Amino acid sequence: MEKGIIIYQSKYGATKKYAQWLQDMTGFDCTETQKATVNDIMPYEIIVLCGGIYASGIAGLSFLKKNISRFKNKKIVILCVGASPYDESALEKIKAHNLTDKLNEIPLFYGRGAWDESKMEFMDRTLCKILQKSVSKKDPTTYEPWMKALMCAMGQKCDWTDKKYLLPLLNYLKS
Repeated sequence: MEKGIIIYQSKYGATKKYAQWLQDMTGFDCTETQKATVNDIMPYEIIVLCGGIYASGIAGLSFLKKNISRFKNKKIVILCVGASPYDESALEKIKAHNLTDKLNEIPLFYGRGAWDESKMEFMDRTLCKILQKSVSKKDPTTYEPWMKALMCAMGQKCDWTDKKYLLPLLNYLKS
């Protein structure tokens, strides 16, 4: 495998866990997005961005957006991490929302994260409670997968992280 680097932005730890697992599995270097500079990244052939999904945005993506023209000869891959179960249509929406213009050809992979309200910042916890209240007014038979996950996770501590979510990404890197 070529020389690669994993850059990640993790708010509550699940994305960091995936980044560390990827580092162990690939031998790539690994750093937080906030600590990465373009000059640090340039020596690598492969860039893997790992970022949590917050309000439909991928954390750390701004680093790629800002520097994408400098990375045009690099193999770039994104792993987004969220609390919802894997859902192809939801992932397509995340891709359409985030990977626009020069980013639209970047492969996007998904890893299911974790849920622990006791670790959430006040604003995140408040927004989740508002969202839960809104979803609770709907007919449960019409819930989308993320809605079911939200309603089941509220008040719980859940860790759905699993190395199996990295297998499609690893297979892509080997191709």
